[in-house]
Amino acid sequence: MPHRPLARALAALVALLTAALGAVLAPGTAQAAATVNYVALGDSYSSGVGAGPYDWSGCLRSQKSYAPIWAAANAVTSFRFPACGGAVTSDVINSQVDSLSASTTLVTVTIGGNDAGFADVITSCRFGSTSTCTNAVNSAKAFATATLPGRLDATYAAIRTRAPNARLIVLGYPRLFETGYCGLLAMSTYKRTILNEAADLLATVTAGRAAAAGATFADTRPYFAGHGVCAGDPWIRDVSGVIEAYHTDADGYRYGYLPALNAVTG
Repeated sequence: MPHRPLARALAALVALLTAALGAVLAPGTAQAAATVNYVALGDSYSSGVGAGPYDWSGCLRSQKSYAPIWAAANAVTSFRFPACGGAVTSDVINSQVDSLSASTTLVTVTIGGNDAGFADVITSCRFGSTSTCTNAVNSAKAFATATLPGRLDATYAAIRTRAPNARLIVLGYPRLFETGYCGLLAMSTYKRTILNEAADLLATVTAGRAAAAGATFADTRPYFAGHGVCAGDPWIRDVSGVIEAYHTDADGYRYGYLPALNAVTG
């Protein structure tokens, strides 16, 4: 029949298109969503201190922290959340890495601030004299330069050992303060300035050690600019709540930390 060649050609075209569409939609192809087994490690700036409400673990974990928000938005295959308020590098090495395995594909961590004496420095500056604050900040900066790099190296190495196939993303800490006038009861501009300078040094040290470990550093400072303590719209808590003071609130995790993480994960 005269139309058989055309019919065969059309049938071949339909088969080709069907096969191509099947390749795009079929699970297991390069187009299919990749498996993401995500583990969020670290201290209070990962556990969500300041955001609330908290679980009953004693670690002050909040579902309003950046990690659970990112996990939900990206429909991860699995999510583990051992980050714990107050954690230092040894806590990550000795306990938190137990949540990692060879199947882990993504790890995030904030760590190092408590090693450098975050709580003591803030207390010294909030309630102490200018000289007391200066001495506390200088001691923390000396620690960050001399001792912290080795602790960070050991922490990242422990993570690599337990999760050899994972991408490691190290998130930094924000500057805590705006430095304009904000009332007679606020810390002086000088104190807030040197505390921000200490945060900058901590970010520099952390970024350097993350790079040396082959990790990605996510700098949160640009995202918090204009939203520190003394801002018109602060994302950092002031002295309300002893535990939550000078921690990120829920807006800070959603609009500061989460965009910083999204910027490096795509």
